[in-house]
Amino acid sequence: MAQTTPEPGVHSPGAPAAPAPGRRPRFHRAWSVAAVTFVTIVGAAAFASLPGLLIEPLHEEFDWSHGTIGFAVSVNLALYGLTAPFAAALMDRFGIRRVVAVALTVIAAGSLATVWMTAAWQLVLFWGVLVGLGSGSMALAFAATVTNRWFVARRGLVTGVLTAAGASGQLVFLPLLSWLVEDHGWRPAAVTVALSALAVVPFVRLLLRDHPADVGLAPYGAADVVPKPAPVPGAARRAVTVLASAARTGPFWLLAGTFAICGASTNGLVKTHFVPAAHDHGMPITAAASLLAVIGVFDVVGTVASGWFTDRFEARRLLAVYYALRGVSLLFLPMLLAPSVQPPMVFFIVFYGLDWVATVPPTIALCREHYGEDSAIVFGWVLASHQVGAAVVAFAGGVARDLFGSYDVVWYASGALCAAAALMSLVIRRRPAVPALA
Repeated sequence: MAQTTPEPGVHSPGAPAAPAPGRRPRFHRAWSVAAVTFVTIVGAAAFASLPGLLIEPLHEEFDWSHGTIGFAVSVNLALYGLTAPFAAALMDRFGIRRVVAVALTVIAAGSLATVWMTAAWQLVLFWGVLVGLGSGSMALAFAATVTNRWFVARRGLVTGVLTAAGASGQLVFLPLLSWLVEDHGWRPAAVTVALSALAVVPFVRLLLRDHPADVGLAPYGAADVVPKPAPVPGAARRAVTVLASAARTGPFWLLAGTFAICGASTNGLVKTHFVPAAHDHGMPITAAASLLAVIGVFDVVGTVASGWFTDRFEARRLLAVYYALRGVSLLFLPMLLAPSVQPPMVFFIVFYGLDWVATVPPTIALCREHYGEDSAIVFGWVLASHQVGAAVVAFAGGVARDLFGSYDVVWYASGALCAAAALMSLVIRRRPAVPALA
């Protein structure tokens, strides 16, 4: 049945009240939606803080190899990435609130189930599969979808702030989880992750809104209300169709390749293996985890700054600088690991933290520039490559530790990959401007 447009000034029953014509709210609802999104990502970040803390406790209790535990983490990271593009399409079909609430519940179930595991395959199932699928639906595609729908102005800044939310969660949870693991064992830490994910669900259900049109507003920075698009059926088909279209373009493969290296050098390497690597050199787990938390502090600063830079400078050049600096810092890391925290290590933590996910705002901006309305789903696939790269190094790092007795070769290899990513970023061409019609 065709929908009729209500006359000006007439409020349809059940529809949200729109602001009076010519007046704009003093505080735009987009900022409260961004705030809820930030809190949601912070609360869900607890699960991402735990894997690096579990490697040594699980190795000691169950005598599982570093490679076996690394494989479970790699499954988690891979599914985190591969789920993201489908989650973005599901948000178009069923709404942001429903998808995120279900994802948080799955994360809580998977984390809680690990408390009773007795075999390595259960770690792969509970932490690898369930938490991986849930976290993939809470991936950066969530932040990209919220930003694209609710903001026209300040997109780079908002992207930077929402990206930094994960680092903020790491800052909040890493010290707590490391203390729990060190003094009470890994099981209370797993329960804490489950409760943290569940605690966020009411905020999502009550405060998050799917689209500005739901509350009768224009997106922030836009003059007119944008009609809410009809639900898009066939979420999986749309995700694959968008991939097939993007895969015929050069920028997609360059963005996917650089982001795979980004994932390999952050989530796959530092987040997963920094704590056990530092522990190999005699550093206590709590001290190493605190260093990761400090990375989170400077990650917030670096990512927000990167969003600001992305609004003002060419995104591909920013990426080249970020990857080059990251590669240099990783080459020096093996010389800095010691039983205690020395000033050079503090400098590395600050430097690396500023660069940790600074790559996200310019990557999202390039996806938006080249792929328009499909950019959130395209970024979901680019994020999938990020997590596949992370998964490969999470597993390879554990295997390298088993074979060589140290992580040194992995640090050096990741530094070289970052140099390659810097060169790939510069190859991405700018999208030609479409001439205005006369």
